[in-house]
Amino acid sequence: MAPQSDDDLYRSTLAALAPGTELRDGLERILRGRTGALIVLGHDRTVESLCSGGFPLDVEFSATRLRELAKMDGAIVVASDLSRIVRAATQLVPDPDIETSESGTRHRTAERVAKQTGMPVVSVSQSMRIVQMYVAGARHVLEGSSELLSKANQALATLERYRARLDEVTATLSALEIEDLVTVRDVSAVLQRLEMVRRISGEINGYVVELGVDGRLLTLQLEELTSGLADDLEWLIRDYVADPGGEDLRSQVVGGLAALSRTELLDAASCARILGLGGPDGLDTSISPRGYRLLNRVPRLPGSVFERLVEHFGTLQRLLTATQDDLMLVDGVGEGRARTIRESLTRLAESSILERYV
Repeated sequence: MAPQSDDDLYRSTLAALAPGTELRDGLERILRGRTGALIVLGHDRTVESLCSGGFPLDVEFSATRLRELAKMDGAIVVASDLSRIVRAATQLVPDPDIETSESGTRHRTAERVAKQTGMPVVSVSQSMRIVQMYVAGARHVLEGSSELLSKANQALATLERYRARLDEVTATLSALEIEDLVTVRDVSAVLQRLEMVRRISGEINGYVVELGVDGRLLTLQLEELTSGLADDLEWLIRDYVADPGGEDLRSQVVGGLAALSRTELLDAASCARILGLGGPDGLDTSISPRGYRLLNRVPRLPGSVFERLVEHFGTLQRLLTATQDDLMLVDGVGEGRARTIRESLTRLAESSILERYV
């Protein structure tokens, strides 16, 4: 496999072991045959140096071949792209000083080889009939599709509740923006909910990867529940971040949110600080948006005009009170576009207020 980050390697290994793949089919055959196995998913000089005995093969990978070779004692080494079986019936001799938390010989060897080589290693327990993978310093037990789908559906139900709550606080923020009554606490509430949705959707995405072909319906549901959230975060940041001229703002904010513990995420002041909006004493401080979130909802508005409108008017309130003639002063806004913007902003303002009080 090509060099990857630990997270990428973990996820790509899960995908390679997912239902519907040739490798997973081979593992299922090994389990049904009630035999064990030790499989190294990658081959290089380091892996080769740990191999003792056995015999080289270099044959095309297939589930049936993997099953038959697993009947013999010793480990199986597969090529890094999982296309060929390189060695079989080989003894792996990793460094015995490498720390391992496992007790069984096969599992201890698997963990040590994974740590020493950086290659994913799969072990199939004959007695317990489970499949474990060791990759990027982590141990993961592969579960069946029914167990994974049960967990994924529970997480999906949680995501639906989180998304409903996010929509509520977002609608409230929009109405408060129209009335110029936004506080730091209101912005922080939306940021909290966006991060909660991101975290639970990330967990579900992990199930999707592990489920492989069995997770197709789950993918569609996840996409529906998370559509548009990346843009929502983008406009929230650009509306309220203390330093709008900073580079790569979104990455900084996303990284800051991801670094928060669960307890810190529930603290409005922690989220406010990530946007540079002060500490706990400033949560009730009034704050005015620049207008990105509302302008984003105006149909067929080019990005260049979008930016010039925000730059020209500076705040949402000035934008809302601008007349058609005022809008036409902005480069790229003619009479027709000014009328469309004015009518759209008025309609959006009215609907936001109605949603809040009706």
